[in-house]
Amino acid sequence: MSTISRVAVHAFSYELENFGANIMTYVKNGNLPVTKFVTVIETDDGLRGEFAPHYMANAMTCAQVSQMAPMLIGRNAEHRGKIFEDLKNAFRHFDRAGIAAIDGALWDLAGKKYNCSVAQLLGGYRDRIPAYASTFPGQSLTGGLDSIEAYADFAQQCAELGYPAFKIHGFWDGKPKSEIAIMTAVRERVGDSMRLMTDPASSLPTFLDAVEVGRACDDLKFFWYEDPYRDASSSAFGQKKLRDFITTPLLVSEHIRGFEQKADFLIAGGTDIVHIDPELDGGITGTMKIAGFAEALGIDVQIHTAGPMHRHCLSAIVNTYYYEMGLVGPGMFNSMQPPIYTCGYGDQLEDIDSDGCVSIPAGPGLGVSYDWDFINSRQTGLSEFAV
Repeated sequence: MSTISRVAVHAFSYELENFGANIMTYVKNGNLPVTKFVTVIETDDGLRGEFAPHYMANAMTCAQVSQMAPMLIGRNAEHRGKIFEDLKNAFRHFDRAGIAAIDGALWDLAGKKYNCSVAQLLGGYRDRIPAYASTFPGQSLTGGLDSIEAYADFAQQCAELGYPAFKIHGFWDGKPKSEIAIMTAVRERVGDSMRLMTDPASSLPTFLDAVEVGRACDDLKFFWYEDPYRDASSSAFGQKKLRDFITTPLLVSEHIRGFEQKADFLIAGGTDIVHIDPELDGGITGTMKIAGFAEALGIDVQIHTAGPMHRHCLSAIVNTYYYEMGLVGPGMFNSMQPPIYTCGYGDQLEDIDSDGCVSIPAGPGLGVSYDWDFINSRQTGLSEFAV
């Protein structure tokens, strides 16, 4: 038995170049301070598991992991399912995003123990996955996606790089007209060479706005329509009602947390495709539960955002299409990815092969290695728990 003897949460900070007030706004020569963290789990027999979240590596999640960590000391590191359930119950009053950071480190540890990848542990059947380009949102400042033409230009660039599909995050201004204008310009530019999707990110103010954009999705033959309007994509009734007015498949449930809630949402008819985020839905353990449930109902899933954990899950999920390469934009660094990898791993725009695919990391565990000199030299906090 590998008994957990130490859990450490390392917070670190760095600066993003050419970003402004937030991680989604391009500003030439801007410098944006960013703080992320890595979870490390060690056992009494010398094993070590590590996981660095991307999208959810914020202060709230970091604090939650530090609260959860003491519950792991003295436990069998291979009892991932029981640890998942115990943390889910103990933190039921919260969003429980911290579970993913712990679960990812536990799976990494297990792979290293048995000298195989997480994909192998999951029964992964493929080592490459088609990717779609998922854009940054538009902006009013000069640079990045600052115009309708910029979206069309960028879609063409992504098509030339080999991406088979392209997802629009528009200006999020609540105006169907601007959303539809971008969709139309992109379709006219790339023709039928790419599958297209759009994600208003719950920015459309009303149900009728969502219907208007949805009908444009139908006319333009979009592959899916994601998180349309300001119910925060949480009303199964509202999304099911929207389904009565359009034919484009709906991709909803990004903001519905966890296995049970997503199951209820799906059964209630709130979505056509289930959206799963490994960093929000309980890591690999939670993701595979949701994917399996959807598969049993004959429903597809899509994995939200990008990261090594996401790739390993996708290697073993049959009922899915694409890896979300996001967020990307013209001349923009994918700000979700921390610059800590020493193994060549990347989620940047150019990190696809000639067929528009990304590879599953093949080494033991999650198959990635971190630059601990970089992390330690920029450390801003350390929460440590040990026997």
